[in-house]
Amino acid sequence: MTSIKMRENPLFMRNGFETVGKWNIPLIRKQELDSGEVKLIACSDTKQNDSESNKKRGVHFFVDDYRFNGIYDRPERTLSRYSQYAFLLSPDYSTYSDMSMWRQLENVAKNRWVGAYWQSMGLTVIPTVSWGLTQSFDFCFDGIETNATVAVGMIGCKRSKLHFMRGYNAMLEKLEPSKIICFGTPFAEMDGNIVTVDYSESRKAVR
Repeated sequence: MTSIKMRENPLFMRNGFETVGKWNIPLIRKQELDSGEVKLIACSDTKQNDSESNKKRGVHFFVDDYRFNGIYDRPERTLSRYSQYAFLLSPDYSTYSDMSMWRQLENVAKNRWVGAYWQSMGLTVIPTVSWGLTQSFDFCFDGIETNATVAVGMIGCKRSKLHFMRGYNAMLEKLEPSKIICFGTPFAEMDGNIVTVDYSESRKAVR
């Protein structure tokens, strides 16, 4: 492929969506969910022609990155499968505190790009928010509108509660979310309009 053709390829340039902030991170537009109980299914448990009960759920990505890495490279391949569900959480690409800062920035941008892509295809998307140490606060909340519904995951957070709470409180201050979908049991210290989704209940979707 010639350099001209590469520059015409939107999956190479990744410049097709509105961006915000210092790092020009793609913007996931604010979308709200119907009131009521929030139920989720893991991306690794989804399938074509799923049951009608499962289709009423949202899809989460609080699983190992290797299970969904291909979404960013070839987003069209899973579009049909994911479009049958009620909504999607943007992919939870890891932002480990011991990960190089450029990789954390890259993963936040990938999270938002995929979410913006899905929205452009007519899907309902709730942004997943994650962070590392305080240095990541420079970019990890970008690409999300204020007063929106957001999602956070609690898997592994008990081992680093101090770091988690520091980022969580920074997120509340920066984004002022209208609702927080919390995958797993929240800490008692967590403020905000929290909707808890039990991990084991999300697994019942495939039993």
